[in-house]
Amino acid sequence: MSAKNVDALLRKEATALTGWVEPAERLRLALAKNELTLFCQPIAALSGAVRFPMAEVLVRLREEEKALLPPGEFIPVFEHYRLMPDLDRWVMREILRQLKKGLRIPRFALNLSSQTIDDAGFPKDLALALIEAGIPGKTLLFEIGEADTLQRLEAALRLAKGVRAVGCGVMIGGFGRRSATFAPLKALKPDYVKVDGAIVRKLLTTTGVEDKLKAILRVGEVMKYAVVAEMVEEQDILTRLKALGVGYAQGFGIRQPHPIELIANTTPPRPA
Repeated sequence: MSAKNVDALLRKEATALTGWVEPAERLRLALAKNELTLFCQPIAALSGAVRFPMAEVLVRLREEEKALLPPGEFIPVFEHYRLMPDLDRWVMREILRQLKKGLRIPRFALNLSSQTIDDAGFPKDLALALIEAGIPGKTLLFEIGEADTLQRLEAALRLAKGVRAVGCGVMIGGFGRRSATFAPLKALKPDYVKVDGAIVRKLLTTTGVEDKLKAILRVGEVMKYAVVAEMVEEQDILTRLKALGVGYAQGFGIRQPHPIELIANTTPPRPA
C-alpha cells in the first residue's frame, strides 16, 4: 500500500472514530480555542506528612454533544498528524496557568510523547513559559516512557538535560514491563521511576513479580531515585507496597482522576 493510500485509510479511520470530517483542522482549532481541559490524578506519598505531594496531569477534549472525550479517542489522531508536540506544549502552558492561580498540590508530572522527546526546541519553550508564568521549574516533572528510553535514548538524554537546566525533574514511566536492563536509568539519572501497572497488579499473585520490584527498589537506593507504583487498585497491594518500602503510589484505589479545578486554592497564593 502506498503512503498516500495509508494516509487516506488512517484519515478515514480517524473520521469514523471521532466523526470529524477534517481531523487535523479540528485538533488545531481545539488547541487555538482552548477546547481541551486538564484533569489530574494525585500520587500519594506512602510515608511522611504530605499525603499528596504530586499529581499526574491528564487531558480531555471538550465536544458539545459528547461532553468530554477521553484520550483514547483523540490522542491517536494527534499522533497520526504529528501534532503531539503542539498538544504537549498546550498542556505545559495550561498547567503553569493553573499553578499561577494556585493549586493545593505543589508538583505535577506531565507525560511527554515520543514526538516531543524528539523535538529539540521543547526545553527552550519550557524555559520561556516558566519565566512568563513566574513559576519555578521544581513544580514540574516530565515523564518519559520506558519505551522511549530504549528506542531514543539520545533524544531522551537531551530532553532530560534541557528540562533539568530550568529546575524541572524527570520521571521514567511504565518501567519494568519491557526492559530487563537498568542501563537507561543509569544514563538518565531520573528523580522518580514509575513501576508499570502490569507489575503492580500481579504483585500478590504472580511468582517473581515481588523480586522484580525489590530489584527496582535496591537499584533506586544506589541511584537515588524514588519509586512510584501505578495502577494501585486494591488495599492489600497498597499494604504490601508500604511494607516493601515503595515511596509513592497512584491508582483508582487511591484517587480517581478529576478536573484540576477541584484542587484549586480557595485563596490566591502568596507572591514568591
